[in-house]
Amino acid sequence: MIQLDINLPGRSYPILIGENILQEQSRVLASYCPGGMAAVVSDEKVWSLHGPYLEEILKGLGLAYTAVIIPQGETSKSLAMLEKLYKEFFRCGLKRLHAVLAFGGGVTGDLAGFAASTYMRGLPFIQIPTTLLSQVDSSVGGKVAVNLEEGKNLVGSFYQPDLVLADTGLLASLPQREWLSGLAEVVKYAAIGEESLIPLLKSPETIRQNLEQIVYLCCKRKAYYVEKDERDTGDRMFLNFGHTFGHAIEKYHDYQKYNHGEAVAIGMALAARTGELLGLSRDGVAAALAGIMDQAGLSYVLDDDLQEIIPLMTGDKKNQSSEITLVLLQRLGCPFLHAISQQELLHLLKEAVSSHA
Repeated sequence: MIQLDINLPGRSYPILIGENILQEQSRVLASYCPGGMAAVVSDEKVWSLHGPYLEEILKGLGLAYTAVIIPQGETSKSLAMLEKLYKEFFRCGLKRLHAVLAFGGGVTGDLAGFAASTYMRGLPFIQIPTTLLSQVDSSVGGKVAVNLEEGKNLVGSFYQPDLVLADTGLLASLPQREWLSGLAEVVKYAAIGEESLIPLLKSPETIRQNLEQIVYLCCKRKAYYVEKDERDTGDRMFLNFGHTFGHAIEKYHDYQKYNHGEAVAIGMALAARTGELLGLSRDGVAAALAGIMDQAGLSYVLDDDLQEIIPLMTGDKKNQSSEITLVLLQRLGCPFLHAISQQELLHLLKEAVSSHA
């Protein structure tokens, strides 16, 4: 097992990483449920696969719990589903010392975390991520949110969990598509500074053999930015490499065609190419990043209408004006921010896509 601590003023917390640690560290889990009761938020797929395992652990600890099961997918990150959680919390008698456990991927963690941050002005919150994407990224750092029709994660807050239990054994059941979605976030961390990940991504075999270390390195890089810029006003924005494009691509297809990681992979390729076309990135950055994504088995070619997608990028939270703020790469491991107009971006991206063809 590896332990990594996120050190923030007055509210530090541990991330525990390892295979089967959910069972091995169950007493630690119980110590973070001071009221002896919890609401477990999970989606239908995760609960069908792993719900009995978690229930056995909770019963063994003598913890009372209520399971609140939500539909799988991005559409569950809605105000309507948030209200459902509030009502379920009230119905089961959840009080301020009772914990909320997010047992699932990024959607579950974002939704449950936002509910925990606002119900009765804040409840203890524990992340038990069950996807690679959530273990390496979304379960750490305290960003919790729901979506509006106008865009992704527009209603949310910063609410750090009290504990993160990243049991890599839970990843064995991931479908290949979800596995690759998580690898896109791993590649992101390699691109923005955690270059020690690159040799671990050489093949599917090396990835599986080094899974615990990969999760740790991603969380370590994220911890660096969270501790430096908890509320995402400066360097933490680098964690959004590929995401300004990715969120717009997801929304364009109403979250149906691409999952989050697939859209981010396309977004990273576009960002790297855009930096080169602007003359702000070293030549070869896009090719180097593409080589890493190829090794990881990721697809990253856009086949959509850019004129429809670019207006959707203006709603990104990084933007402070009519311009779009992008995370670009000077070189691998060296990100920076750059603001650009819609018109210039459209021209450059058309060139980027045509040069990729």
